[in-house]
This record gives sequence, structure tokens and C-alpha cells, in this order.
Amino acid sequence: MTIQTVSTNKSYGGVQGVYRHASKATGTDMVFSVYVPPHADGAKLPVVWYLSGLTCTHANVTEKGEFRKACAELGLIFVAPDTSPRGPDVPGDANNAYDFGLGAGFYVDATQEPFARNYRMWSYVTDELPNVVAGNFPVDAKRQSVMGHSMGGHGALTVALRNPHRFRAASAFAPIVAPSQVPWGIKALTGYLGPNKDAWRNHDTVALIEDGAKFSGFLVDVGEADNFLKEQLKPELLEAACAKANIPLTMRRQAGYDHSYYFISTFMGDHLHWHAERLKG
Repeated sequence: MTIQTVSTNKSYGGVQGVYRHASKATGTDMVFSVYVPPHADGAKLPVVWYLSGLTCTHANVTEKGEFRKACAELGLIFVAPDTSPRGPDVPGDANNAYDFGLGAGFYVDATQEPFARNYRMWSYVTDELPNVVAGNFPVDAKRQSVMGHSMGGHGALTVALRNPHRFRAASAFAPIVAPSQVPWGIKALTGYLGPNKDAWRNHDTVALIEDGAKFSGFLVDVGEADNFLKEQLKPELLEAACAKANIPLTMRRQAGYDHSYYFISTFMGDHLHWHAERLKG
């Protein structure tokens, strides 16, 4: 559980840190960021996990997410992992595509070569990193929630559905809700998990709900000017699945907003207040 401090900066009375550790799950060094708000000595704080999207690292939301003011006011720890393993020996996409390989781990444990050795992001974000964070920061493990953007929205919703007793809340910005049915997801799930589509269902929000997974409810924001809305995101599929399964869903379509961090940062405060309400007590 040893971590190396890359940097720390005071912000809104708390500490924004970036850290590195040797991951057993991925076989590489991994970098992640943690914001710890001001708090009393000995206090244990609720934690919000944020899973980022395609091409991102921990840095995108850390630098552009505008979460620290709300986290300081609400007393929330905010953790942002990387999106894939990295390093000179980590295989990427043969054609250097942005939507597969480095920066595009899709939060699965790969079973296909040459990716199975390093691309174990499911184990990393659901098991290894939580233990690392719990061992080094004042986290109340009984008060956790998860959120994400795009590929990370896919990750957040699937993590919540498969761990409903660990997470009290889950939300997403522009999530890929049915990767089995869209180009980004079909490419990634085939490459990491192989052609058997039954193996994909544990990493598909809509499929998990169809197969009986339950959660207390979701908050989802999508931008109506998002270029990926119709082909890759398909929020209507999540609406239909949640309605059929009686899972509460607040789906907000935001006029004029796109897929960028301008969109995310605008509504980040709303999401964090929503999480904080569910992380009380």
C-alpha cells in the first residue's frame, strides 16, 4: 500500500494530491489523484470515485472538473484514477486509435492477448485502488459513491450495479450505457473480452439491468449538442431499461451542451450535492 507523492497543492482549505504506486493488478505504476477537503483530526469522510473517459488520465478532471469547491463545502473526498495501464511494455492499439488500448481500458479485466496481462482495470478500480486509498487517506468505507464521464460513465454505472451494497449513489455524464450495441463498445469488448457476447454482459449497463441487477437510482446528464449522443451513447436505452426494471433514473438533457469538460464542470456541483445527500450519516 506504499504510495509516492507526486505533488500536493492546497485548495479551498483542503489538499489536492497526485500519487503514484506500483499496481499488482496492472503490473505497472499507476498514477491517481485525491482531493481531501478540510476536516477535523481523526474524522472519516465519504468518498466519491470519478472514472474518466476515452483518452483521459487522472489529470483531466483534476485540472478541469471544478469539483474542489463543492467537495470542500460538502466534506467529500474525490478520487480520480487513470483510465488504463501505461508504460513502455504495455500494448496499445496497433493503429494508435484513440478508442482502444492506452487511455481506453473500458474498466474491464481483459482476457484476450496481448492485453490480459496489464488491462485489469476492473480489478484495479474495484479492489486494489480502494484498498490503497483506504490505507492512506481518511476514508469512511461505508460511505462511498461513484460517478464518471463517457467511457467512465459506463464504468461507474456497471461498478454500481455489480456492487450495490458498497456504493450509495451513482451518476454519470454522457455515459456509454449499452457498449454491446455501439461502435466504441463493440470494438473494446471484442478486443479485451473476445467475440463471445455473453462475456460482455457484465460490462454493459443495459444488459446488467436486463439480467436483473438493481440499484437505488441514477442521475445522468447528457448534452443535446453532444456529437456522440445518437451513435455511441444512446441514453434512451438506459431510460427504457430502468423503466422496465423500476430503477429510479433522473435523466437530464442539457440544451446546447457537448461532450467536453465545459459540460462536465457546469453540472459537477449538481452531481456532488446529489451524492452528498446520499452519503450522509
